Amino acid sequence: MRNEKKKKIGILGGNFNPVHFAHLMLADQALQALNLDQVWLMPEYLPPHVDEKETIAASHRIAMLELAIEGNPHLALELGEIERKGKSYTFDSLSVLTAAHPDMEFYFIIGSDMVDYLPKWYRIDELMQMVQFVAFKREDVVNKSPYPVLWIEAPVMPLSSTLIRQMFKDKRTPNYLLPASVIAYIKKNQLYQ
Repeated sequence: MRNEKKKKIGILGGNFNPVHFAHLMLADQALQALNLDQVWLMPEYLPPHVDEKETIAASHRIAMLELAIEGNPHLALELGEIERKGKSYTFDSLSVLTAAHPDMEFYFIIGSDMVDYLPKWYRIDELMQMVQFVAFKREDVVNKSPYPVLWIEAPVMPLSSTLIRQMFKDKRTPNYLLPASVIAYIKKNQLYQ
């Protein structure tokens, strides 16, 4: 029997409201730094945070993600949280993914700011058995965590979806902050007015 190497898959979760170049850059840098086979962008249906964010319909966020990753075979969509509906807990998503893909090794990509919150994540101890957490360093600061986190470096891009939504609201086009195809989609569908 051949011993086949497991495929290495990165998961970048988020609201993607809208997706922008910082999201895509982080996915790409994780892919390269960890020699991953692919990074799956996983839009959440409903964030599990106490301070619930307002978001647009999942269909719009999916359409924008599809446009943003078009033509890049290393980036794909994972829509399990959207299809399940309800609150999006990483534990639930990874339980489904690890059961469905025993031939894959998963790397969950988070920002350095999320490392502090890991102890508060839903069923974190069990989650740690399913996935390797990966965080991006910001400057030389490495947040201490009681959980094993793989740290990688990437340029810091202080770009947020909140800023982009505000620009659209202010009738300014956020050129060079997100793909032109996504900007065109937002304008055509009159999102973030």
